[in-house]
Amino acid sequence: MKMTELQAKFHKDLVMRGYTESTIQIYLLIAGEFEKFVGLSPELFEEKHAVNFLYDCITNRKLKEDTVNFKNSIIKSLFVVTLNKEWNNLKVPRMKKRKTLPVVLSKNEVKEFLDSIDDLRYKTIFSVIYSAGLRLSEAAKLKVTDIDSNDMKIIVRDGKGKKDRHTLLAQSTLILLREYWKMYKPNNYLFLGKDCVNPLGKRAIQLAFTKYLNKTTIKKNAHIHTLRHSFATHLLDAGTDIIYIQRLLGHSSITTTTIYLHLRDYKILKIQSPADLLDD
Repeated sequence: MKMTELQAKFHKDLVMRGYTESTIQIYLLIAGEFEKFVGLSPELFEEKHAVNFLYDCITNRKLKEDTVNFKNSIIKSLFVVTLNKEWNNLKVPRMKKRKTLPVVLSKNEVKEFLDSIDDLRYKTIFSVIYSAGLRLSEAAKLKVTDIDSNDMKIIVRDGKGKKDRHTLLAQSTLILLREYWKMYKPNNYLFLGKDCVNPLGKRAIQLAFTKYLNKTTIKKNAHIHTLRHSFATHLLDAGTDIIYIQRLLGHSSITTTTIYLHLRDYKILKIQSPADLLDD
């Protein structure tokens, strides 16, 4: 990627702050997008240019709130850190996000999905994601040495926020992993791509998820992250303390984990509507 002078300066600032290379590339892409939109020398950038760019993202490009706010954060960093310019959050506001609940599969639906998979590699990948509550990026870069069968745990290295953590290794998943290892014999990355050297690409895993989901009777708008949501919700339904779930998921704040309280199975909790108690 050929960088502009502004992108080169921004790149240096991001490296100094310890951002991963994949994150840096996304930041540089959006910085270049903003620079092209404004069409002026960076020394002339003002907050009004940021407002116009974000307004265009909302009205013309119809981008979602999270995407617009993400771009807002990157441009703010560009202004404050790299260009040493003023930034007023009141003048360049963030969009108010809609509070939507994540899609969750029932235990029977998870079983139906996994049973629909006739490819051992993908059956293993999706079983690992669900049984350990992993993000797609975390599962894709797992190594053979991250599977600790002695202590029945999976080591997640360099997860979101560059944090390591331990999560669960289910007995059923371990059996599947051993069967998978006998067939593919990976010696570095657990799930290898076609070149048998680099990890399997995230796009390939996403396409496989859609393929096998379409083979089921499940009508929910599910995606790979739905397996992680289901992991957390099913643990809550089983009575697991939310603090432990936070640690297993790698959430930095308990507030993020509490969203799953809204997804609990009320039948399991035996909660009744007061309308059903009127006759009592």
